[in-house]
Amino acid sequence: MSHDDFDFDPVRGLPEVLPAGERMLWQGSPRWQDMAAHAFHVRKVAVYFATITLFTVIFRLADGETLLEAAKPILWYLPLTLVAVGILSGLAWASARTTIYTITNKRLVLRIGIALPISLNLPFAMIESAGLRMYRSGAGDIPVALKGEDRVAWLILWPHVRPFRLKHPEPMLRAIPDALKVATLLGDALQGKPTTPMPMAQKTVRFAANVVTA
Repeated sequence: MSHDDFDFDPVRGLPEVLPAGERMLWQGSPRWQDMAAHAFHVRKVAVYFATITLFTVIFRLADGETLLEAAKPILWYLPLTLVAVGILSGLAWASARTTIYTITNKRLVLRIGIALPISLNLPFAMIESAGLRMYRSGAGDIPVALKGEDRVAWLILWPHVRPFRLKHPEPMLRAIPDALKVATLLGDALQGKPTTPMPMAQKTVRFAANVVTA
């Protein structure tokens, strides 16, 4: 039997049934591989351990040890590397699996949280601007800056938040496939342009004026 992590929601990914006049334009989740690389920094961790191992071997060789003796640290660091990468990849997969982002014609909703799911409602009136950072895979991040004194705690949002914006946290759609199309859709919706629900992979898009590359 299949299990839906969101089967307790009135509408998948939403805390309530949409009121009259509001309609869903797009809904999606992060691509976990990009989430692992860019939010949980799996590749950087692997490079870190590889660098430590390499320099340890070099220093041991410089001290006069044989190649076989100098290579022994590999037996210590390799399991640590695999464990660290495995844990971070697992967290990225779980985060992507339990995350649903929704764009309606009136708001942005982030359904986030692995152990304690929460829904963050961001009416368009709260959003000042949206940005876009693309990855080589075609996925990307879409941060949104909030107006005035509206704030959401950085730690509550992580990893669905723009890095290093601690004083003024910016909620962010992480590792979204076809990020350019989603950003364009959000940009048009923020400007109040007529927007229809669309399969993201089936429509040629125009980059919205208020969605800028971060």
